[in-house]
Amino acid sequence: MSDGAALRVVQRIAEVAREAWDSLAAGSSPFLKWDWLDSLEQSGCVNDKTGWLPHHIVVEKDGALIGACPMYLKLHSMGEFVFDYEWAEAAHHAGIQYYPKMLVGVPFTPVTGRRFLTAAGADRAALIRFMGQALCKIAADNKISSVHVNFCLADERDALEQVGFFPRVGIQFHWQNRDFNSFDDYLASFRSDRRNKVKRERRAVAERGIAIRACEGAELTTHHLRTMFRLYKGHVDRLYYGRQYLTQEFFEQLHKRFAEHLCLMLAEREGKIIAGTFNVRDDSAMYGRYWGCFEEHPFLHFNVCYYSAIEHSIRLGLERFEAGAGGSFKQLRGLDPEHTTSVHYIVDGRFRRAVERFLSQEREMIRRKREMLLDHSQIKREQQEP
Repeated sequence: MSDGAALRVVQRIAEVAREAWDSLAAGSSPFLKWDWLDSLEQSGCVNDKTGWLPHHIVVEKDGALIGACPMYLKLHSMGEFVFDYEWAEAAHHAGIQYYPKMLVGVPFTPVTGRRFLTAAGADRAALIRFMGQALCKIAADNKISSVHVNFCLADERDALEQVGFFPRVGIQFHWQNRDFNSFDDYLASFRSDRRNKVKRERRAVAERGIAIRACEGAELTTHHLRTMFRLYKGHVDRLYYGRQYLTQEFFEQLHKRFAEHLCLMLAEREGKIIAGTFNVRDDSAMYGRYWGCFEEHPFLHFNVCYYSAIEHSIRLGLERFEAGAGGSFKQLRGLDPEHTTSVHYIVDGRFRRAVERFLSQEREMIRRKREMLLDHSQIKREQQEP
């Protein structure tokens, strides 16, 4: 840009004024807020030891912040949910050093939202292109293989394509609130066989004396967050592929700084918490993030993670519930496939052309997969979104 705007890189979000960053992030998902990103840094979840090195981009003009994006120098591809392990292997065979790479996004968070924050009244598309071009130049000048922007918005994809990024499409399963007034209204949208199965799964949990409730905001205590950390860690430790990305300190920091956006769905039996999910929400959506249990019971996972979260979302009048990455079994609970978008810039010309060909083929495959999944939706066809 030639209008006096200057771009710089900061290695701690604390170098940016909280109020200035959050002013740009207004209307974004809670994960773009300064407190969320700073809590990740302060609690040791993102640093050189974990392979997430903050290098945030800020754009200033006349002393005011007019643009920014959360960016990390990555030493691996873990915790991103847009999988490029095959790209890394192909680069290795071609003699190209794939890591470190640059990632614009929110660590460990497969939630679509703004990745490039711009001031009200600014030329948003021009600012996105400006930051995108700067990212490409930083990568080329520092012999970094690539730049990746994960779970971005359509206008960001369009602007970045103009400066050499390639789009990539994925699928997640989301619940949409079609003006439901109650959980029974939601059940009525199901095909009859699945509706009866959901009722049986709900009844089976209740008959075991298990009650599930939402605990959020001012009601949350340090005990709740410490218990949720134990549930999260226990679940990760039981999985052969599990990786603990978050620390207990992170959960405690969020309790102090972010409680207004936290919602725990807690399952209790005989007065004790036996399972729970960690969710984040705003005024329009609930985002399911982490699950864990101290006791195993049939259908407990589905009731805590999906049915109770959806019922609470209906109660609050939220527009949607996003249950995170993966899991086609979510479709059996009334969550249908939605597209997600990322964009990618590859510095090496040969490698770049190979990735471009791959993405062109993959996009068509993903389009067909979504159509197939929609054909098998558990929601009555007349209820489905176009």
